[in-house]
Amino acid sequence: MTVDTTTTSYWLNWRVLLCGIWILVSIVFASILILRNECRKSDLDHRSTGNKRKEPPGYLIKDEVWRPCLKSMHPVYLLVLRVFAFTVLLLMLVLIVFVDGTNIFYFYTQWTFILVTIYFALGSLLSIHGCYKYGHKTSEIMHSDHENGARGSSRRERKEEGMNHENQKAGFLPYVFQVIFQMNAGAVILTDIVFWFIIVPFLAIKDYKLNFLNASMHFINAVFLLADTALNCLRFPWFRIGYFFLWTSVYVIFQWILHACISLWWPYPFLDLSSSFSPLWYSAVALMHIPCYGIFMLIMKAKHCLMSKWFPLSYWNKQ
Repeated sequence: MTVDTTTTSYWLNWRVLLCGIWILVSIVFASILILRNECRKSDLDHRSTGNKRKEPPGYLIKDEVWRPCLKSMHPVYLLVLRVFAFTVLLLMLVLIVFVDGTNIFYFYTQWTFILVTIYFALGSLLSIHGCYKYGHKTSEIMHSDHENGARGSSRRERKEEGMNHENQKAGFLPYVFQVIFQMNAGAVILTDIVFWFIIVPFLAIKDYKLNFLNASMHFINAVFLLADTALNCLRFPWFRIGYFFLWTSVYVIFQWILHACISLWWPYPFLDLSSSFSPLWYSAVALMHIPCYGIFMLIMKAKHCLMSKWFPLSYWNKQ
């Protein structure tokens, strides 16, 4: 029997207080991390004026959002991947809404799936712009070399030098893209772990048959994100776990407001505040953010290690 979530007694109790404290602590923790480590204008001004200073942890070069991690790889490969991923994810999202209705947007999985789709949509636009810049720069260098009679080896050197001149600080949109990438990194790991290791075994006990669409949503998002991670040149500063915490906190607050106004079922049983174990569930999910984000950091470390070993001369080593 579903508990009426609109009553005063449902919200004014010790369970809600403890869960609220967990949410507040997560938001404060995330905000402190972001404010202390995110790029400040003064740090960027020091770099832009030529003052040699250690880059702040959140610094981003504008061409890193579209450039592959290998110097010898054309940016069009990353563009093709992002356009293909965006197309598949968007079609899957439309199909799922058509089959299951708009109720799917109550779930954290769909929130994350939409965020991944937005990531590849924005990434496609940035890659299109990057391919245009890359082709324009290459054409200028080849035209200049043709006029000056430069040899092939000199042309390659000038081409790499020309691309290095693009190492300027990123604007607002590339930073948003970088933040979404790191939010997705933690959220995709969290949703897939919870789904495959908690929800699926529970459904198996209830003899519930999992349909193809639900299974695909918790698989294809990780596949595309890992493929993009393998090819892209994005950095992965640890402090942006704060955005991951904020993302989940916004979802939980949305669910609280929704259930305070309308009495309906909870999308996940561990969000139900009527249970005496709800504070433990909330604290466990909050703490799960750390290992989930840590798993993706290990994936990034493994990528840097392998790429540096396999392609020592071609790999852009930006950690």
